[in-house]
Amino acid sequence: MAYRTDDIFSFSTFDPSKLTDSFREFAEKGATQSREAFTKVKDAAEEATKVVEATLQTAQSASVEIGLKAVDALRTNTELSLTHLESLLGVKSVAQLIELQTAFIRKQAEVAVEQAKALQETARKASEEVSRPAKEAAEKALSTFKTA
Repeated sequence: MAYRTDDIFSFSTFDPSKLTDSFREFAEKGATQSREAFTKVKDAAEEATKVVEATLQTAQSASVEIGLKAVDALRTNTELSLTHLESLLGVKSVAQLIELQTAFIRKQAEVAVEQAKALQETARKASEEVSRPAKEAAEKALSTFKTA
């Protein structure tokens, strides 16, 4: 195979306009991708802010509800104790005292169990409500990854 020696020192044709067009196309594509990425990050940040605000509002209302349940329990226990003290003032015998005290302790135990159940149920509902916005946001984010 013969080599052409006259082409060794020749330069291929170089068109600077093609380089400029390629560079411009590359820059425009990069700018477009950057805008899209910024928009996605901005949207995600706004969504996260909404989730945090909803979570804090729910936590505040749940905290108030639990506090009200505790105050109600305290009021009930105080009323029962005062009623018991009033009935103790009218005691005529030791047998009557033992009977009143036994009934009071039994009633207090029943009320304490009911109050604990009510507080536990309120706390369970509160934790579900507080975690709901974050759970929904996580599910939404995962679904966007699955479809992307």
